[in-house]
Amino acid sequence: MADEHHPDEISPDERRQFDRARLIVDVHFDGADSTGVSGTTDISLGGLYLNTQLNIPEGSTLTLRIPLGGEHVVVKADVVYSNPGHGVGVRFHRLSEDARILMQRELPQP
Repeated sequence: MADEHHPDEISPDERRQFDRARLIVDVHFDGADSTGVSGTTDISLGGLYLNTQLNIPEGSTLTLRIPLGGEHVVVKADVVYSNPGHGVGVRFHRLSEDARILMQRELPQP
């Protein structure tokens, strides 16, 4: 939970501003001394969960290339949750208008 010592932290109630969609795609990632392709099962306009056995620490910034509708969204994202050996939760930096439109059009509605 957010407190006065860490005002930038997000409380669990505020953590997800966007509904997540179940979408299994292979996401290319690069950053934090790691490069690879991993699957995702949850994605929203705010971020996604990346299934990976790599240890990518919280606070790391990744560049992601996400295939959607025959196109690719390239976005920067920060690791906000790390479950070493299983995956990481990432929050997108500001999406471009084109990326937002493509994601809104292609993501399944929860």
